[in-house]
Amino acid sequence: MHIENLTGSIVAIVTPFKDNGEIDFKTFDELLEWHVAEGTDGIVVCGTTGETPALSEQEDAMLIERAVKTINGRIPVIAGSGSNSTSDTIKYSLNAQNAGADGLLIVAPYYNKPSDAGLYHHFAAVANAVEIPIVLYNVPSRTGSCIPASLALKLADDFDNIIAIKEAGGDINVFVELLQNRPAGFKVYSGDDFLSTSANLLGADGCISVIANIVPGDFHKLMEASVNGNVDKSRDLFFKYKNLMKLMAIESNPLPVKTALSLMGKSGEAFRLPLCSMEDENKEILKLELKRLNLM
Repeated sequence: MHIENLTGSIVAIVTPFKDNGEIDFKTFDELLEWHVAEGTDGIVVCGTTGETPALSEQEDAMLIERAVKTINGRIPVIAGSGSNSTSDTIKYSLNAQNAGADGLLIVAPYYNKPSDAGLYHHFAAVANAVEIPIVLYNVPSRTGSCIPASLALKLADDFDNIIAIKEAGGDINVFVELLQNRPAGFKVYSGDDFLSTSANLLGADGCISVIANIVPGDFHKLMEASVNGNVDKSRDLFFKYKNLMKLMAIESNPLPVKTALSLMGKSGEAFRLPLCSMEDENKEILKLELKRLNLM
C-alpha cells in the first residue's frame, strides 16, 4: 500500500507481553483488528510506544511480519527501524522492507549526538539503501540530537523516498517552519498528541499517536476534523481528551498507555525492564480519568 497520501490517526501501537515476558501475539492481533475496525488510518509497529529498545532483532522482525500479515493491506504498516548505528539502521530497514512494511519510521541517532552533517549522511545512506518510503522521526527529548526543520526539508528535497517527518520536539514554531517551506507532497505528522490538533489546523497531516491506542475511534475523528479544518468539532474532541493526553506523559511512555489498556481489559500490563509498573498514585489518577470518560 502506498503511504504517500496517508493522513489522520496513525497509532504507535504497544507491544503486549505475557506475564513470562514473551510477546503476546494473540493480543497483538486483536489490537490490530480493533484499530482497523475503529478507523485508525495507519499503524506504526516497533516504535518507542512498542518498547522496541527492549526487543531483539528477531522479535522486531516477527512483529512487523505479524502486523503486515494481519492487516493484509487494509491500512499502511510503518516499521520503526532506526538505531544509533547507520549500518544497523540499514539492516533493520531492509528486514522491515523484506517483511512487507509499507514504510519506515527512522529516528535520529541517539546517544552519539551527531552533527547536522552526520545526520544528513546517516539518513542519506539509509535512503539510498532501501526502496520503500521513509518517515524521519525527530524526538530530541529521547535522542539527545535534533533534526532541524531546515535539515529535514533538505533531505526531503534530495531524496524522493524521504516523504514525511514525525515531529516530536514539542515546539509549534517548528511545525510552522516545516509547513511553510515543505516541498509538494511532503507530509508533516505530529509526534505529540497534545500539539497535533493545533498543528493540523496549520496544515499538518495528522499524528503518530500514543492516545490512539486507547481511543482509536475518537482520535481518528479528531484528526480527520482538524486536518479538514473543522474547528468546532476539533475543539470539542480536543477538550474532551486533553486531560487524558496529558496523563500519557505522567510517567515515561509507554507506561501510562499500556496501563490504561490493561485497566480497559484490552491487554496485559507486563513490561520489560528497565520499564516497570506505574506508581500506584499515578495509576489511580489515570484510572479516575478513564472512568470519567467511560472507558472502563
